[in-house]
Amino acid sequence: MIIALDTYLVLLSVIIGYQFFEDSYQFYDSGALLLTAVSLLVSHHVCAMLFHQYKQMWSYTGIGELIALLKGITLSAVMAGIVQYAVFHTVLFRLLAVSWMLQLLLIGGTRVVSRVLKERMGKKRSSSSRALIIGAGSGGTLMVRQLLQQNDFDITPVAFIDDDQTKHKLEIMGVPVIGGKESIMPAVQKLRINNIIIAIPSLRTHELQILYKECVRTGVSIKIMPDFDEMLLGTRTASQIRDVKAEDLLGRKPVTLDTSEISNSVKGKTIVVTGAGGSIGSEICRQISDFQPKNVVLLGHGENSIHSTHSELIGRFGKHVTFHTEIADVQDRDKMFTVMKKYEPHVVYHAAAHKHVPLMEHNPEEAVKNNIIGTRNVAEAADMCGTETFVLISSDKAVNPANVMGATKRFAEMIIMNLGKVSRTKFVAVRFGNVLGSRGSVIPVFKKQIEKGGPVTVTHPAMTRYFMTIPEASKLVIQAGALAKGRQIFVLDMGEPVKIVDLAKNLIHLSGYTTEQIPIEFTGIRPGEKMYEELLNQNEVHAEQVFPKIHIGKAVDGDWPMLMEFMEDFKDLSEAELRKRLFAAIGSTKEMAAAGAH
Repeated sequence: MIIALDTYLVLLSVIIGYQFFEDSYQFYDSGALLLTAVSLLVSHHVCAMLFHQYKQMWSYTGIGELIALLKGITLSAVMAGIVQYAVFHTVLFRLLAVSWMLQLLLIGGTRVVSRVLKERMGKKRSSSSRALIIGAGSGGTLMVRQLLQQNDFDITPVAFIDDDQTKHKLEIMGVPVIGGKESIMPAVQKLRINNIIIAIPSLRTHELQILYKECVRTGVSIKIMPDFDEMLLGTRTASQIRDVKAEDLLGRKPVTLDTSEISNSVKGKTIVVTGAGGSIGSEICRQISDFQPKNVVLLGHGENSIHSTHSELIGRFGKHVTFHTEIADVQDRDKMFTVMKKYEPHVVYHAAAHKHVPLMEHNPEEAVKNNIIGTRNVAEAADMCGTETFVLISSDKAVNPANVMGATKRFAEMIIMNLGKVSRTKFVAVRFGNVLGSRGSVIPVFKKQIEKGGPVTVTHPAMTRYFMTIPEASKLVIQAGALAKGRQIFVLDMGEPVKIVDLAKNLIHLSGYTTEQIPIEFTGIRPGEKMYEELLNQNEVHAEQVFPKIHIGKAVDGDWPMLMEFMEDFKDLSEAELRKRLFAAIGSTKEMAAAGAH
């Protein structure tokens, strides 16, 4: 259809041009007109093919497409002139010039009109959702263009908000820029806005927090466009808006790690993930499956969570990866050795652990059995079967531990560091802070409290923690496995710690409330909690990064005979004696041991 239309328009331009100068060309017979028409027609189609004119979608015509059209029409006129000169020994310049201008108007016009009509039809479609776009820059422009062009979105952009005063009272694709942040509330009321879309991907976190608070006052739905890196990777388009999440309002942007090295350590190999039903373990399984390992073994104690994760993975990756399930407890030493002998894994990610600080303070023996004895069982079983790499998921609470959970994680690190001295297996640990969205995160707790009408409980106004997303934590763990050389502790550069009270306030605002409607109450620091967390002891720090955003700490072995003695005796110890011996075994100071006992 495009070729047929262009053929008609080229011939029409020649006929009209010939009519203009018929008297000038009367000494030429009708063959001149025919030759000019044929040469222009053939050269036009050749040039159109050369510049991919017939592979373009008219509804997306822009400056680039029009420039390509100009080049093609100009080149075809030159080629037709060469043919004329070869036959008549002269060039009909006026005929070619008029034909050139008419082709630009007629053929270019069909492309532009097609796009205009599509956009106008999109704007006139019935829509129940009227959107105010925050940001009239490249992000907002891209957002509006896609919303106007795609009819499957029930969102109509009504106006732009931008603090750049030079854009005020102007229009972008027919959508007016009506003012800055101060115009958000009046615009929502006057224009009957249903949605506010924040379309500034480069917005800094503190700027987003200020803007979000202003938008929350309107009481309408608030959305945000994807990051530019997501659009560049093709995982999202500009129009795939989403709700603002707590992660967006944190003090830092989540880190995206370069996983190019991971494929060599994973593809075609057998991977075992303990705690595979948990938030971190299941995400490790998802991300590792992207690199097409031969087998992935999901090992966990909870049958429902393992079944759910297994079903999801089969649906997403079942064509390329074989998944196995093992319902087992890491405390069962014989079972761990049986599983490792059965699969002989190349890499083991050990995510199974007890992580809740207050619960482990009240159940220290269970923390020891799962976090220490369980780690030893899995690590020694991996060593026995010749595993290439063993990655322990540790915690920032293992640094100067003030609680049982942190102390057992520190102990687990020492176990694998000692094994690394005598084993061919590369033993490494990965430390990170709190994980947003995990079962142990404060986010689900805060959400439930908000749903009940409050109050939201925070232990102390100065309490701070490091935070990261589940995908980010999982990428770090997988990256550590690829970088492992043995006896290393990897730590993510997690930016600045976040105040828990600020996180609570942000979540209240995200839910559409104010702190007057949902109050915050301070309950006091719980047993075993620290006011702030650390990621490395001072004597562990290596200043340089071994990978962008990844630091490495020095291995601390501890006193192996003392560690062994504790593991043999802990079942016969009283709770007070267990705490004392635990902190002593990891070389904690008396002050820390006392804090832990308290």
